Amino acid sequence: MSDWNTGIIQEFRDNEGKVGGMFEHLRLLLLTSTGAKTGNTHTSPVAYFNDGDDWLIIASAGGADSHPNWYYNLKANPKARIEIGAETFDALATEVTGDDRDRLYAGVVEQAPQFGEYELKTARKIPMFRLTRI
Repeated sequence: MSDWNTGIIQEFRDNEGKVGGMFEHLRLLLLTSTGAKTGNTHTSPVAYFNDGDDWLIIASAGGADSHPNWYYNLKANPKARIEIGAETFDALATEVTGDDRDRLYAGVVEQAPQFGEYELKTARKIPMFRLTRI
């Protein structure tokens, strides 16, 4: 885990999910996934958006040309541990695809325009996952 992520995770946990800096205006959750190759757990701060009782997360990697590591982890092991605010629970991740993904992604861009900018920076179709509490 990078020192940068470690700092964000610590700030998140110290402040019941609130962080400052560039993430101050985004809602973040902590996603703990199981490594696709190693089987080790990895925690990543990820922006989220609500969709009914579920949460949507975007594998944007800031518009990088490759998916973030947690994308591969969720594809291999869809059960994850989620921290939102002071609450921790298990969730099942399912990739959102096709027209449903495009419709929901457009809604994300309305709320957080930088996700539209990320799409313009890369040739890949940025994946989206739905997290459902289990």
